[in-house]
Amino acid sequence: MKPGPLPERPVIAVVGAGAVGGYYGLRLARAGFEVRFLLRGDYEAVVSNGWRVRSVAGDFDMPPGSTRVFRDPSAIGRADLVVVTLKATANEDLGRLVGPLVGEGTAILTLQNGLGSEETLAEQFGAERVMGGLAFVCINRTAPGVIEHLSHGLVKLGDFVGGDTPRARQVSGWFRAAGIECEVLKSVAEGRWEKLVWNIPFNGLGALLDAPTDRLVGCDAGLRLVRGLMDEVVRIAASAGVSLPPDLPEFHIRRTVKMGAYQTSMQIDRRMGRPLEIEAILGRPLKIAQINSIDAPLLGMLYDLLSIVNIGKDIRVP
Repeated sequence: MKPGPLPERPVIAVVGAGAVGGYYGLRLARAGFEVRFLLRGDYEAVVSNGWRVRSVAGDFDMPPGSTRVFRDPSAIGRADLVVVTLKATANEDLGRLVGPLVGEGTAILTLQNGLGSEETLAEQFGAERVMGGLAFVCINRTAPGVIEHLSHGLVKLGDFVGGDTPRARQVSGWFRAAGIECEVLKSVAEGRWEKLVWNIPFNGLGALLDAPTDRLVGCDAGLRLVRGLMDEVVRIAASAGVSLPPDLPEFHIRRTVKMGAYQTSMQIDRRMGRPLEIEAILGRPLKIAQINSIDAPLLGMLYDLLSIVNIGKDIRVP
């Protein structure tokens, strides 16, 4: 399969319709796109009660029966675009969950955190199908079928092979038609590292210390740790051939100050006793640092401490 244009009236499947997948999928559905949601734990609640979204961009409800929801991927049928928003801890299930949705021309867009998701999908389904994306959004699932969108919402996406392609621009146009700010990436790898500069300190320290973002940027000690980790990530990215803007760390910090007391996804996962996305967000970058002889003591310490926290949680979610 070669990357090419998708149908003008696509079938879109969302795999992992929690906070991120649910929010963007529902925005697309409200804009008139045919969206099919694969749910696990929230299936019964959504069938009975529908969805409730509380958003800085405008609240809305989707009543029972107004969206197409499934708990068996084989019942969804083939999709033109599969949007993957599973936790990276569930990536061993990608073949089982995504495989039944893939047809001859299907594209697969992953909006997962960290490194490695595009490579994992490419190994199973072919690199030409795969698109990578980043969701810069403050959002939480507060109850089954209930999503709270607190701030931001930008999506950046591109083709895994080629970055800014006609297909990437087409999919970006669908997101924009749904009222979602969306940009096309020239390089998915560069986009991944750009987000890791934020994700590693705030997801990592937030989970380790059970601290919302305002505590991390609200004191000198927190800022020293945040800036130190960001500096390490920028240097690791450079060793991997990705040159990031020198003002990126301070841009992320200024943006985070405006978020208020935001609890990151990894902090919430720790509170809920769920497996943490340590390997995708911290482990893979640390491995690259080790291979390229980049000194990253803060990242190494953070990875080790969170690995201890994660003991006993690294289990499959049915």
